Amino acid sequence: MTHRSKWRSPWAGLITSLLLAWTPCSQAEQQLIWLMRDLPPLTVFYGPQKGQGIIDQVTQILIDSMPQYQHVVMPVNRARALQMLAEPSLTCDPALIWNPARARSIIYSVPVAVLHSNGMAILRKDQQLIAPFVHDDKVDLPSLLNAQALKLGLIAKRSYGVWVDELLSQSPASQFFMHYGNDPLGSLLQMQHAGRIQALLGYWPEIQAKISQQGLSSETMVFYPIQGAPEYQTIYVGCSDTPDGREVIRNVNAVLTKIGPMHLPHPDPQ
Repeated sequence: MTHRSKWRSPWAGLITSLLLAWTPCSQAEQQLIWLMRDLPPLTVFYGPQKGQGIIDQVTQILIDSMPQYQHVVMPVNRARALQMLAEPSLTCDPALIWNPARARSIIYSVPVAVLHSNGMAILRKDQQLIAPFVHDDKVDLPSLLNAQALKLGLIAKRSYGVWVDELLSQSPASQFFMHYGNDPLGSLLQMQHAGRIQALLGYWPEIQAKISQQGLSSETMVFYPIQGAPEYQTIYVGCSDTPDGREVIRNVNAVLTKIGPMHLPHPDPQ
């Protein structure tokens, strides 16, 4: 009898494992991937404020409010994020700008945050390069690009807003340096301080935070809003435009409408 019990016990374990494997899929949590980048003050990956950015906090609220999903936070660069959002997996990005090209494969939430739009950052010692194109403390970007006066650093696949995106698309690619890395803004700032590029586009609070991370001084730089561009930029949650993605957005909207959009303070351009 003892011998028989020993012989049967491995089979009992196998049967139990098979029964667990046959649990209906409807009872399993569906995986929801959140695509994140270091975008201070929206999302913060490093330093004492790690995880305390506005979008960090909103994302955590959304995760806590949707326990029906298995949430996975995945750090990726902008180019990879857009690639994943175009795939059929259940993927969302909590800090996305709307533009027509993206809207063909991404479904958007109600607004998450409103912030001042991208502008141009340049070293103080290089201000004379753009002086002819600065009017009322704003840079005339169309004229600057037409004059091909400098090399402009951009983050690959980032949207700088529909107005600026359209302008950039009409300009020769030779005027830009596109960075695809995992810390593209940090790398562009290093290139700028090394003299390889003269200016870059971005959000001033994000640029200031990156400068601080790298031990540089924001006093060495000047920021100019772009003349003619909208003053504000809206950030959304974007998910893969699939039936599952649309269901996530419905849940996201139910939460966001209770919170209301966040507003970042006006940046000090100097």
